[in-house]
Amino acid sequence: MVLVESYPMAMAMCVVTMLCWGSWANTQKLASKEWRFQLFYWDYAIGVLVLALALAFTLGSSGGVGRSFIPDLQQADLKWLGSAFLGGVIFNLSNILLVAAIDIAGLAVAFPVGVGLALVLGVVTTYLAKPEGNVPMLAAGVACVMLAIVLDALAYKKLASTGQKTPVKGIVISVAAGLLMGWFYSFVAQAMGQIDPATHALEAGKLSPYSAIVLFSAGLLVSNFLWNSLMMVKPFTGAPVPFGDYFTKGNARLHAIGILGGIIWNLGMSFSIIASTAAGPALSYGLGQGATLVGACWGVFVWKEFKGAPVGTGKLLAAMFLFYLLGLGVLIASKL
Repeated sequence: MVLVESYPMAMAMCVVTMLCWGSWANTQKLASKEWRFQLFYWDYAIGVLVLALALAFTLGSSGGVGRSFIPDLQQADLKWLGSAFLGGVIFNLSNILLVAAIDIAGLAVAFPVGVGLALVLGVVTTYLAKPEGNVPMLAAGVACVMLAIVLDALAYKKLASTGQKTPVKGIVISVAAGLLMGWFYSFVAQAMGQIDPATHALEAGKLSPYSAIVLFSAGLLVSNFLWNSLMMVKPFTGAPVPFGDYFTKGNARLHAIGILGGIIWNLGMSFSIIASTAAGPALSYGLGQGATLVGACWGVFVWKEFKGAPVGTGKLLAAMFLFYLLGLGVLIASKL
């Protein structure tokens, strides 16, 4: 398999992760103009698995490090196969909640609150699973992100006071998504084997990064038949979504948009997992979740989700961006 061992290269990959994770939801915004987000999400889940398999049979099956994809699966312990798969199941529930929150409250709210909270929990749980990095600096970076989340919630409260948004539901669903999303990454990280720096041999019984991504993606797609089906029958807003609408209301362009969304998101996930071998899982996940900042920028500056907000909202948003940038900078420096 192809492995990244350079810290600067790992940081560059984490930046790509941040851009992918912060931008994929634009595909949902585009598709939701024509059909419900639950229908979009089926294609998104397919796109996630397509990208994982493409990487596994190319980069994951070439190079001189570790094991190729198929032999790696064959030697893996059931415990670690299940751990990576469970990570996908947990993430999928959290991400469906996040997508619902975006549908209700917009990118500029759902990302800073939901994904920001996931960043905080994810850094902590991933560090506990694999303790790597400067603890005081990781804590300082997380504290800055927490403050940014509070500032964004205050800005949303101001917007809600004008009657433009549903004030409570959007934040509550975002928080629920963040609480769940903060746990999934540690299950995937634990399933991955250590690389011997001298021999480049991969720890026996555990998974390569590429195999872990495939098991994670399979867990996401399989669990979609439970989580997304429930969301179609009992949506947070609007009438139930008929399953037949996926075939009768969809067209090639809408399906392609959904699949593209899944590919973009999983490109970010894959780069984060691959980069974690050089950067450490806690930092790799934490920096990737700078997607909160990217998503908020899309929501504020492109989709104009805070247009017409009361005086003072702009200052809260500016402070939110400042503390997110500060927090991400500290997280990057924690490994230097």
